[in-house]
Amino acid sequence: MAEYGLENIRNLALLSHNGAGKTSLTEAILFDAKVINRLGKVDDGSSTSDYDPAEQKRNISINLSILPYEWQSNKINLIDTPGYPDFVGEVKSGIRVSEGAIIVVCAASGVEVGTEQVWGYAEEAGLPRLIVINKMDRENANFSRSVAEIQSRFGRQCLPIQLPIGAASSFEGVVDLLTLKGYTGTSATEDEIPESLQSEVESYREKLIEGIAEVDDALIEKYLGGEELSQEEMVAGLRQGVVTGKVIPILVTSATKNIGIGLLMDAISNYTPSPAEREIVLADDSTMKPSQEGPLAALVFKTSADPYVGKLTYFRVYNGMLSSNSQAWNTTQGENERIGQLFVLRGKNQEPATQITAGDIGAVAKLNVTATGDTLGTRDKPLKIAFVSFPAPVFSEAVYPKTKADLDKLGASLAKLVEEDPTLQVRRDTTTNETIMSGLGDTQLEVAAEKMERKFSVSVNLETPKVPYKETITAPTKAEYKHKKQTGGHGQYGHVLLELEPLPRGTGREFGSRVVGGTIPKNYIPAVEKGFNEAVEDGVLAHYPVDDIKVTVYDGSYHPVDSSEICFKIAGAGAMKQGLADGQPVLLEPIMDIKVRAPEEYTGDIIGDLNTKRAQVQGMNPENGVNVIDAQVPLAEVLRYSIALKSITQGKGTFTMELSHYQEVPPAVTQKVITAKQAEKEKA
Repeated sequence: MAEYGLENIRNLALLSHNGAGKTSLTEAILFDAKVINRLGKVDDGSSTSDYDPAEQKRNISINLSILPYEWQSNKINLIDTPGYPDFVGEVKSGIRVSEGAIIVVCAASGVEVGTEQVWGYAEEAGLPRLIVINKMDRENANFSRSVAEIQSRFGRQCLPIQLPIGAASSFEGVVDLLTLKGYTGTSATEDEIPESLQSEVESYREKLIEGIAEVDDALIEKYLGGEELSQEEMVAGLRQGVVTGKVIPILVTSATKNIGIGLLMDAISNYTPSPAEREIVLADDSTMKPSQEGPLAALVFKTSADPYVGKLTYFRVYNGMLSSNSQAWNTTQGENERIGQLFVLRGKNQEPATQITAGDIGAVAKLNVTATGDTLGTRDKPLKIAFVSFPAPVFSEAVYPKTKADLDKLGASLAKLVEEDPTLQVRRDTTTNETIMSGLGDTQLEVAAEKMERKFSVSVNLETPKVPYKETITAPTKAEYKHKKQTGGHGQYGHVLLELEPLPRGTGREFGSRVVGGTIPKNYIPAVEKGFNEAVEDGVLAHYPVDDIKVTVYDGSYHPVDSSEICFKIAGAGAMKQGLADGQPVLLEPIMDIKVRAPEEYTGDIIGDLNTKRAQVQGMNPENGVNVIDAQVPLAEVLRYSIALKSITQGKGTFTMELSHYQEVPPAVTQKVITAKQAEKEKA
């Protein structure tokens, strides 16, 4: 593929609700650009962008895919992103390295939950947009209804520049409102505009001309003066409107019938901005103009663990140029990185490249220190490009390896997964002794487990995590324990008296000594503390760790010959067990601060559901068109809340959750927890 200057490159994120037809659209575009010689299908796993086995199994996009093609002397990098909400990390990464977005809407389904979400992401990133009403050949396809929905949700600046000729099985072409010509069939044969469409064409064209005129003072003056805008003025005004976000054109296609695709490709080349038209945003919030001659600045936006190539790093060059078999300075990590062979990617295919210049996207294998979000640059003029922040994980599963061999490889494979997908987090819960993997939804974690098996030959089971309960005492008490054993030779002797007191929630554990008069020699006090530390890890109610307790050793006795550290450790642990049993022990459970965001109409259902989960609603506030519900709820009740909320709000609700504090478990629940723990121990 030839090299292109900044002005002749387009980087566009393809965004939609799941199932609107993005992948089929890219397939038709690549076919018309003569990049591929047959149209692949999502359903049979033959499309260029959905090449991952997990994507083919589920018939959904999971990874972003780079799909470059050449059209009208421009190079266009389409970034096909997943529509499924669990994989929003890929969407945000794709948007970060794009100058524009194509938002695909299904003509039958109209604006859906995912459409609104990706619109918000594009808005947040300040990206110029085109809207494509796809699947016009589908049963129940309705262009007018889709346009009305788009305009009511996203604004009157969304204006059709095309109308469909027919709909559903009779969809055969489009009318271009700028040229006032009809184009029918796959080959876009120029045709007369059907008589039945004339009034509709005039109405939509008038609105389009008005929208274009409002972009520029000279054009609005001419328009209000009753003069007609020339074809050139309309095209120039439309481009200016798209780049500034004042006009968002709506186009019409059927990807599977390959109708309207060539006109969409023309619109992409003619109206969307090039990298030269957007400044580079640096990590310190300053900006600079891109240049092919300046110092290197390349942003790493995705990392993939390829079982054959090794680690594959996707990058976008913003400034300067990156060459094969060279050196680059990782300005984020402050380390040198050796650059091997560069590639231009198209789906899973890799085409070797000698260099990647400013504005373009490429990949390189086997980098040592570089991770997603890092900037590659030069040591003498280091630039650091701002990356995106990913949403916090809201769904967790415990990861259990199936065999000893899987256990040995588990840590390394989980580290590679997290490197590949920054929206995944892995941690070890020391209270429950579980490895916890957290992400944005159950599908994401299922895919991660499949990926571990396929890529790293590690088989795991995913289970609902255990709740990290704790125990404490509620009444001060004293305890005494004498460890005495007489065998042949030296005996064993250790005798301690402890004072136990409950502490305020969240204080932790305290151990102290006020032994006087040498009843226990000083060198044995640390041994008593070891016994304390051992005992508090295994409570008396359900064997959970003990917290919020102060223990003081105040007396005891020893034997000059038979006493030893181990004797006092045993005595300390024994006294602790007795004291915990006598101190009116209770279970403590983690209470989470939860913040739910959802449209107002779901508020009642959400609060009703939270009330069944022992939640305490703290308040409600409207914020950016949605209701925000603040509540405190026991973790045990919301381990799978993301699934419940999705169901209640039809996918329109989101939430964040973090630990607030621990509090006493109600007696009825305590008994259930103790019974469950006993059953678990018996099973083990």
